[in-house]
Amino acid sequence: MSEQLQQLILDTLEKHSKIEDTRSLDVPDKSDPYEDQLAILGALNSLLSRDMVKYESHDVFSYVLTPEGAHIAKEGSHEARVWAALPAKGQGTPVTPVQLKKAVGDESAKVGQGNAFKRGWIAKEGDGLVKTVDSITDTTQLDLQQIQATGDLKSGDKVLADLRKRKLILQRKGQWFTVQKGPSFSTSIAKPETDLTADMLTSGAWKTSTFKKYNFEAEGIPTSGGALHPLLKVREELRDIFLEMGFAEMPTSSFVESAFWCFDALFVPQQHPARDLQDTFYISDPPKSLPPEPSYYKRVSTVHEHGGYGSAGYRAPWSHEESSKLLLRTHTTASSAHMLYKLAAKCRGEDIEGDEKEFTHGAKPTTKHGEKQDDDGFRPAKLFSIDRVFRNETMDATHLAEFHQVEGVVADKGLTLADLIGFMRVFFSKMGIEQVRFKPAYNPYTEPSLEIFAFHPMLNKWVEVGNSGMFRPEMLEPMGFPKDVRVHGWGLSLERPTMIRYGINNIRTLLGHKVSVESVENSPAVMF
Repeated sequence: MSEQLQQLILDTLEKHSKIEDTRSLDVPDKSDPYEDQLAILGALNSLLSRDMVKYESHDVFSYVLTPEGAHIAKEGSHEARVWAALPAKGQGTPVTPVQLKKAVGDESAKVGQGNAFKRGWIAKEGDGLVKTVDSITDTTQLDLQQIQATGDLKSGDKVLADLRKRKLILQRKGQWFTVQKGPSFSTSIAKPETDLTADMLTSGAWKTSTFKKYNFEAEGIPTSGGALHPLLKVREELRDIFLEMGFAEMPTSSFVESAFWCFDALFVPQQHPARDLQDTFYISDPPKSLPPEPSYYKRVSTVHEHGGYGSAGYRAPWSHEESSKLLLRTHTTASSAHMLYKLAAKCRGEDIEGDEKEFTHGAKPTTKHGEKQDDDGFRPAKLFSIDRVFRNETMDATHLAEFHQVEGVVADKGLTLADLIGFMRVFFSKMGIEQVRFKPAYNPYTEPSLEIFAFHPMLNKWVEVGNSGMFRPEMLEPMGFPKDVRVHGWGLSLERPTMIRYGINNIRTLLGHKVSVESVENSPAVMF
């Protein structure tokens, strides 16, 4: 259709030099004048891009019937149908409103009565209605038939406004065009070449080919830059807080851990409910992990089964099979245990190769206030990690089987619970959380332990934001730390503060296949 119209326009211009009004063109397969002019506009723009024609557009307004208007043009107006259903005055029984509805329908009876009364065509007689005139002229039907045929009405703007108010017609804006020859006028619609190809160079066809001009004014396709996911934005801000406070980032790439490092080394009893299949994802292949260092393994198993270091232990049989199981780590504290064990190596008189390389993205662990390490080989450290952990939980609006844990540990001599509380207040204040409370809690590997609560101004209530405590001597001393070394530990999730910051109620709209790329690109930056 487009090429036919282009050829028609060019042939007409060749014959008459100018097209005064494109409505006069004999458009093939005519359907609707409005649609025809739209098709002509497309053909003209295609020819204009090749400088074959020039044109001027002219606006024109016309009217079309709505479905109700088309029905009235065919069957008559509501008022005319009401008039036709009534007897003449004094020549029959008046028609009641109920009877009228049955005769002409609810819509015609409702609308037609008012218009018929207004025009003096009908009147009330007793409980019914009768005609007051012998004949009528249904001007509404006639006007609509004229609009249907010509798209306009000679009666004037007042009648058109009334018909539009009654929603019987719609105004439609159209265009027609005056067309002249362009600088590159030709009756051939062969499109110019857009690319110079190797074949054209080989054959020499480029010499006689016509090439399309470059449009240097055309805008290129907008480029979409990369965007950080809201979870990563909050993660980076938390990392900045840790690094600002002098922490070093721990390596946390071991998603698969042994039950020894995930539970046993942390003094979690082998009978603890968290080890059940309902809470932990166990690995079936390979069936077991490589054994840890024998002497450390012996110290850990002994303190579990028989006690030691001032502890009575759990007084339960030790299972080598349970300790060697492989699992998806349930917390990043397993990585913290690895790092604390390596940190205690100097205290044990060992030199673990590559120890310095374990601390990344931050300052190397140093002694407090820059002092030299003590004769016992201990050196203080501040370490943190932010990475994924896995729990065998039922997924719902606030829980997934995979989430991120933010964890930090501080190791030094003479630390107290007051130091931990003071540090937590500073840490959370850097996150913009000023109101913090602490509640005693129980953890197998920390004593004392504290749950951390913060007041959320948007929710207007106190919410739990983390867990903390001081690692037990039963965990630290088997690693080789001196008795006066204390280690603070705390953790919080990454998803919860992110959801609160961005006003997200369902975690499945933060993570997963339902998250739209647009929501990620448009999410604002978050500043604590």
